[in-house]
Amino acid sequence: MLRIETIICTFSVLSVAARADFKARNCSEVRDACIAKGFRFAHVPLQEIPGDHLRVCPQGNTCCTQEMEDSFGQQSKQDFENLVDETSHELRSTFVSRHKKFDEFFLELLENTERSLNEMFVRTYGKPYMQNSEVFQNLFAELKRYYTGGNVNLEEMLNDFWSRLLERMFTLLNSQYIITEDYLECISKYTDQLKPFGDVPRKLKAQVTRAFIAARTFVQGLSVGREVAHRVSKVSSTPACIRALTKMLYCPFCQGMPAVKPCKNYCLNVMKGCLANQADLDPEWNQYIDAMLLVAQRLEGPFNIESVMEPIDVKISEAIMNMQENSAQVSYRVFQGCGQPKPSGMSRSTRGVSDVFNARFRPYSPEERPTTAAGTSLDRLVVDIKEKLKLSKKFWSSLPDEMCVEGRLTAGDASDEQCWNGHTKGRYFPEVQKDGLTNQVNNPEVGVDITRPDTFIRQQIMALRVMTNKLKNAYNGNDIYFQDSSDEGSGSGSGSGCTEACTTDMDLTATEAPIVEADRSGPVGDSATLPAPSVALPTMLALSALALHRQWR
Repeated sequence: MLRIETIICTFSVLSVAARADFKARNCSEVRDACIAKGFRFAHVPLQEIPGDHLRVCPQGNTCCTQEMEDSFGQQSKQDFENLVDETSHELRSTFVSRHKKFDEFFLELLENTERSLNEMFVRTYGKPYMQNSEVFQNLFAELKRYYTGGNVNLEEMLNDFWSRLLERMFTLLNSQYIITEDYLECISKYTDQLKPFGDVPRKLKAQVTRAFIAARTFVQGLSVGREVAHRVSKVSSTPACIRALTKMLYCPFCQGMPAVKPCKNYCLNVMKGCLANQADLDPEWNQYIDAMLLVAQRLEGPFNIESVMEPIDVKISEAIMNMQENSAQVSYRVFQGCGQPKPSGMSRSTRGVSDVFNARFRPYSPEERPTTAAGTSLDRLVVDIKEKLKLSKKFWSSLPDEMCVEGRLTAGDASDEQCWNGHTKGRYFPEVQKDGLTNQVNNPEVGVDITRPDTFIRQQIMALRVMTNKLKNAYNGNDIYFQDSSDEGSGSGSGSGCTEACTTDMDLTATEAPIVEADRSGPVGDSATLPAPSVALPTMLALSALALHRQWR
């Protein structure tokens, strides 16, 4: 009798346990969670079923069908891409907005400076200036073309400006003579020796070239940062990564625990594996940011384009006055070198130009400083950009940490025992891997082929490397030849630098040489005023022949 009671008691306990077990295997919570996330499955089990059909999640009893696991895989990929996009949004928007602000500021600074110079020259010099205003218009057009990526040699362009101005002024100051084109060509050879404009051209050339090199390179640096951030944030997931993401994000659903979030260290290992190539961008990205900050320092100091451009009208006026004061001596030396021109039959007073250059410009007073579209001075604008650049350092290596923060993906450090570890709810024990591709060789969550770096990411690394090299040169006041954007057919806009196709290191070695053009100035009486072409032409022909020979080998 006692034995029968014992059996009945045991059966009752087992029945209670079975009922409790049945309640634990109910899948209604999973169904509700799937609906809340927007899934529309044809069938969600009412209670757990055998999981032999699962390929990613644990194959014990499960609340998932094959259709559900497949859909979870697709959604994991989308969730991951959206999360990377969301996490990198602030970085991308920073580069977009600061590039736009700097570009607006610079272009409007040029426009304001040209307009101010034109107004003052019209008011001061009147008709003689208006008849020769294209000389100044060409100067600003070439400065703008340089800044927007054109193939302009700044030094040659500025030398040409002063040569043209000398020709026009000499003609005005010697209106009693007939000045022919050939005579003007002769005059231009004496610009360097005569120094008709004093020391202004030399000083202005040094200031303008350094400031423009720094400004153009800086805005192109912002453009490259913008493009790299945009491209790298558009991640492509490998099958191994999607598998790991599915296991981390949605296998808790299949285990009947849709509300349980991944353990933080588990999340970090998955993200470090999926973003291994992006982390490899970080060393080059940090060097690029450091180089940008160096050029920014130059823009705040000796290469400040605002302090160069605002008084440029005053400086050019000083040069004009200098030539006026020394016009007799300048004319005498030109006549010695180029000969006496034929009289025109009209005196200077008859031509009405005796008092053409009779006034000096006055500099801007502080309240007259032009306003800008950027709504700020260059100094304040650069300070703002520097602060944002500093915040972007180490961005790509810290991306997994940003994505695995509590409340976004993970349960957080305070819930180590109540988080999903890839198998069940409990502590996650494996060690967190280091950053980068080579450190993922033993990643316990994502299978990563460390022998095959992502080609696309390597292209972005090269783009940053090239830009960093240009920035370092700009910091030292040196220019690197930029191919005209119109030749490339890029149409990428103001200050655009490296866009779809970036220069390689090999290209840089070929483009660092200065542009050589015919020297318009030469010593008086020198019978061989242009020696360079006699050497350069055979050299160029030889190089061309060699290139053709290699091409047809």
